[in-house]
Amino acid sequence: MEETHTMTEVTPPIPPAPPIPPVPPTPPIPLAALLAREDLALRQLTGPPAAGVLLHTAHTSEMSDPYPYLLGGELLLTAGVHIPEAAGTAAYFDAYVTRIVEAGGAALGFGLAPVHDTVPRALVTACESHGLPLLEVPPQTTFSGVARAVWQLMAQARLAELRRVTEAQQSLAAAAARPDPVPSVLRQLAQRVGGRAVLYGPEGAEIAGAGRLPDEAARAALADLAHLVTARAATATDTAAGIHLSAYALGAGQGFVLGVASPHREPADHTIASVAAVLLSLLTGEHQTGTGAARSSALVRLLLGAPPEEVAPLLGAADRWLIVHASPQAGVVPDPVAASALGAALGSPLVDTAGDVVRVLVPADHPPAPHPGWTLGVSAPATAGALAAADTQASRALTRARATRVPLLHHSTRPSLADLLPASEAESHARALLAPLTPPLAETLRSWLSLHGSWDRTAVALSVHRNTVRQRIARCAALLDADLDDPDVRMELWFALRRG
Repeated sequence: MEETHTMTEVTPPIPPAPPIPPVPPTPPIPLAALLAREDLALRQLTGPPAAGVLLHTAHTSEMSDPYPYLLGGELLLTAGVHIPEAAGTAAYFDAYVTRIVEAGGAALGFGLAPVHDTVPRALVTACESHGLPLLEVPPQTTFSGVARAVWQLMAQARLAELRRVTEAQQSLAAAAARPDPVPSVLRQLAQRVGGRAVLYGPEGAEIAGAGRLPDEAARAALADLAHLVTARAATATDTAAGIHLSAYALGAGQGFVLGVASPHREPADHTIASVAAVLLSLLTGEHQTGTGAARSSALVRLLLGAPPEEVAPLLGAADRWLIVHASPQAGVVPDPVAASALGAALGSPLVDTAGDVVRVLVPADHPPAPHPGWTLGVSAPATAGALAAADTQASRALTRARATRVPLLHHSTRPSLADLLPASEAESHARALLAPLTPPLAETLRSWLSLHGSWDRTAVALSVHRNTVRQRIARCAALLDADLDDPDVRMELWFALRRG
């Protein structure tokens, strides 16, 4: 069992719990997968079935009130050091478990060494009462070993998800090249999600479909959802009769909708359906006539260096646009399929990929919403003649969104101190200031500053132990010869990390 630090505490009255914090954006794994690890020899004592319990991380705490240190979705590990000798009462354990549940904790693991030989019966009763899964951790299993197993299982789940998406992309692309592309894409999509895929026409009629959906109520609900999406040119999800439903508007103003229904909704299903939506948009859209062709031509001319004034008539002088810069949160370079899928989700076929950034031109009356897996920077509304300035605004908004780790950030018209310094000089200053830091140290410092110096939240964000965070921050302070407790120093470093 790992070393623990004993604290003498006076337990104050427990204050009312604030709203449950959001679950951290990490790939969850079922508790059953962890229990299946024979090397850990974990045993579930009480709580709901492990297959339906999802874990987002593992966290060790010997605090009598762990609420402030939980983000939600954790397997909380404790050796029971916090239990006062005279407080083995039902009231103490009921209050302790209540706080874990209020914080969104997924399960509790109790170590049998070095403090306790058995799991207290009152703790088992409290967990059973509150529906919190309780695990018995044997003496030979360390908490670090449990946490490592959680991270390994998450990595395996992520790899399996990426492999599934890649295979689906290849099969959908091959289906789109068949002589009957639309039915082939729908058949392939239905097989991949284990349900039914339907193409609805502009009038709401079912043009083609594949797969089985025996429940008529779900079939009718999917048609209603498709009608809603047609009216709003967006993407929507719903559930009916236990069936998960999704609808995707194809292109901008085409009127076609892809409907997907499946008994289970896996994390990769949305990405796979988005790829199919892009392919169906190309198969059903009229890209070479009318306004769509003119707008595509305008974007091509802009990217080739034509002045905005020259292409403004193609877009319509009265139109107002938003430019969106998007970057994958996983840090990978987006491929054309992923970029097109993002454009379809944002309701625009005007997409350009340059390096690790995707640029999308979106009508101003359809502002984008956060998109899973992407970080977005959005410009202010602009006419065709001001698109160059809007492109700069979107780039700066994306930079700030990355630095502050928010999924979407709009350009602010409020002047910024950073705008007073030329970009080249700011970048030069940032490189010089941060030169002593290695990339892992710089990333740790960025996360730590963005989370207001919280050791625990930074550890969760980086998937490392909080002691590792402390060591890295101490190393940063030594290399930079800076007092990181000084707010002026923090401000200068934050500026440099945004520009570096």
